[in-house]
Amino acid sequence: MSSQPNIYWLASYPKSGNTWTRAFIANLLHEEIEEVDINAFHTGAIASGREWIESALDFDINELSHDEIDCLRPSAYRWISQKMEAPGYHKIHDAYTFLTNGEALIPIEATRGALCIIRNPFDVAISFAHHNGITIDQAIESMANSKYAFCAKPKRFHNQLRQWLLSWSDHVLSWVDASEINKMTVRYEDMKHNSVETFTAIASFLELPCDELSISEALERCKIEKLQVQEIKSPFKERSAKAERFFRKGIVGDWQNTLSDKQINQIINDHRTVMQRFGYLDAYEQPSECIYLKDSK
Repeated sequence: MSSQPNIYWLASYPKSGNTWTRAFIANLLHEEIEEVDINAFHTGAIASGREWIESALDFDINELSHDEIDCLRPSAYRWISQKMEAPGYHKIHDAYTFLTNGEALIPIEATRGALCIIRNPFDVAISFAHHNGITIDQAIESMANSKYAFCAKPKRFHNQLRQWLLSWSDHVLSWVDASEINKMTVRYEDMKHNSVETFTAIASFLELPCDELSISEALERCKIEKLQVQEIKSPFKERSAKAERFFRKGIVGDWQNTLSDKQINQIINDHRTVMQRFGYLDAYEQPSECIYLKDSK
């Protein structure tokens, strides 16, 4: 039984770079020359995985309500962390929330650290729409919903448990302002445009190899173009049934050619404060020059 927490949470709102981060970690730890298969990113189970939680609790939870299951999740994470012999890197889309008894859904006793990944909501809206098979307007509406959740229908069985995402702004703040946990916050745009430096800092925080050669080689193996080629050959198991593909573009600045002025203004109205805090809007509430940088592909 481990005496220290062993779970690193890779925390993000959906379509913000979480899977790319896991691809990087998998390739960084991979000893072979070729890139890791997209369906073999064994960095750790997703926090909301039903089987993962059931395996820890050791009983069937299918008859329980969402609220009842949530009350059990902290104990499951503590037990899993104690059984781990080395740090694990687990994707999580849940916001950092608290149960009705005041206990955090994600217990500090199991949490070695949290990497909080943030992406410009202009670009998130487009990717989120494609992933869910909805319109961009519907995605923008969901991102503004402070009570938005995945897998929340009471009478439908899901492979994943209910996840309270809240609004995009609420989700971001729930993690980055969680003062009780060890955390690091990164922007997707910096991961793309300042990759070696940003991923070196990520690797250092996650207690992974962080020499320049290892970082550069891992980044080369998990380029979006290579992930796309893999997905053509073998469908990605995490792709939504409503989406044609998972690795669509992964670029910065797609919003400039996609969003209407009305959609841009709506996102700003919904998320003004948080966008300014993280450099997506300038002091005049206009898109910052730094996010006008656009990928060539």
